[in-house]
Amino acid sequence: MDVLYFAWVRERIGVPKEVVETQAKTVTDLVEELRGREERYAAAFADLSALRVAVDQELTEFDASLEGAREVAFFPPMTGG
Repeated sequence: MDVLYFAWVRERIGVPKEVVETQAKTVTDLVEELRGREERYAAAFADLSALRVAVDQELTEFDASLEGAREVAFFPPMTGG
């Protein structure tokens, strides 16, 4: 599946997008897999309350199912201006 990173998440991980082979059932499972990869992932996902997630371009929660998902995006909360 495609995993996209935006804003400071992208900066900490070092790439805007990657293809990830995963057996994760939920977004939380995916995050745990990513955290275990390298320190840069652990740093990016250290505080999930500072992140939002979208599955197939739909804003969702971290307990959302990944069944049939093709894309997951992680980004900080958006602010108006």
